[in-house]
Amino acid sequence: MSLVEILQQLINGLSLGSVYALIALGYTMVYGIIGLINFAHCDIYMVGAYIGLFASINLHLPFIPTLLIAMVGSAIAGVLVERIAYKPLRKASNIALLITAMGVSLLLENTFNAIFGAAQRSYPHDILAQKTIAIGPVHTDSLHLIILLTSVVLMLLLQIIIYKTKIGKAMRATSADKDAAALMGINVDATISATFAIGSALAGAAGVLVGILYNSVEPYMGIQPGIKAFTAAVFGGIGLIPGAFLGGLVLGVIETFVTAWYSPLSHAIGFIVLIVILIIKPSGLLGKKVSEKV
Repeated sequence: MSLVEILQQLINGLSLGSVYALIALGYTMVYGIIGLINFAHCDIYMVGAYIGLFASINLHLPFIPTLLIAMVGSAIAGVLVERIAYKPLRKASNIALLITAMGVSLLLENTFNAIFGAAQRSYPHDILAQKTIAIGPVHTDSLHLIILLTSVVLMLLLQIIIYKTKIGKAMRATSADKDAAALMGINVDATISATFAIGSALAGAAGVLVGILYNSVEPYMGIQPGIKAFTAAVFGGIGLIPGAFLGGLVLGVIETFVTAWYSPLSHAIGFIVLIVILIIKPSGLLGKKVSEKV
């Protein structure tokens, strides 16, 4: 593989990885604040793709308004799932929450399948013009660059929310100790809902970006990216926002290079790397070993 081909694959890998990172951020934020592995998160990604699809087709909206409507719709869907399915089980065991998450995931998939059918749907071709762009000797298409740029902007906005706003401070305090945060006057329930809203909005954005990139939206589109994004979150260190970001990018780059080399391994290589990393460093790339008091 020549240097030019390596740079082209690197751009494609970072683009794909940035989408994984957007979804992984939702997984890691929810896990960090209530310790739940929200398997329904990958279906919120699918819900966002459908909302964006119908906004672009029926309202004839361009890319940015379509993305914003999908993010708002996904945020509302995420908060509804949290309020209806998870909040009543706040004091239940982790296994009860986990089973509930899987049930919500199946419910969303099958509801969308029943309403819209299993047939693939496509975004309008003119929502994002696809052009070949030359960066020196490297030629890539504009879609990958737009997806990468959009993901980076959204992740920077998330960093600003987390570290520069009142709700971000409340989220960090609740993540550290919910009881102490409540004693300090923080509304823990509202903070958890805000966490679901922000994570779901990012997943909805990822759904629109992938729907446009692959020109395909269907009820079960969240399964594989969801598993890979969860892998990315664990890979980087579950519960850590920088870990989800790094894990998504690394997983996307590895998958892209392996696909170019030997495509039958493309969907398995991420899990192989994950197993190796967890054997060497069980807490993930950026995770720290936590000792339990007895």
